Amino acid sequence: MKKGYLVLIGVAVFFFMSYSFFKNTYNKMVSMDEGVKASWSQVENVYQRRADLIPNLVNTVKGYASHEKETLSAVIEARSKATSVNINPSNLDPNALKKFQAAQGELSSALSRLMVVMERYPDLKANQNFMDLQAQLEGTENRIATERRKFNQAVQPYNELVREFPRNIIANMFGFKEKAYFEAEKGAEKAPEVKF
Repeated sequence: MKKGYLVLIGVAVFFFMSYSFFKNTYNKMVSMDEGVKASWSQVENVYQRRADLIPNLVNTVKGYASHEKETLSAVIEARSKATSVNINPSNLDPNALKKFQAAQGELSSALSRLMVVMERYPDLKANQNFMDLQAQLEGTENRIATERRKFNQAVQPYNELVREFPRNIIANMFGFKEKAYFEAEKGAEKAPEVKF
């Protein structure tokens, strides 16, 4: 009789511990997944801030350099592409993130070309609106880099959690998948060549 109670108590303890492990693991995955989504929202916010600055920048430049239509059109087109690529934060897979990153990279490249062209216009460079917009854009680029880093920092512990055994079993049961990281732009590993 005593042996039966011990077995029953052992089974009850096993189920309680299993339930606790299962519940705690699931809740931690939910919490970390929400942290990744919140971090992604911040990334989107700073990219949106940049996109919102561009029409004002283009309009300011048009007044001084209206014959630079090709460069201005490239910026407007790149902005349109960048704002059309949306990612569901629940599905941050590598392909979706690469498309997003590529569209944002095109916009960065177009903005860089615009800034190089603007070097030819001293009156524009002295315009207070242009200087303010340029400063805001530079600040936004810094924020983008910061938020991308924070996003990667949120993704790393989440990915570790959903890949660890036996937690990966729970992750697979409930559809918690590994998230993609932001990666450096192609060519970023090479230092620019400076010639004098």
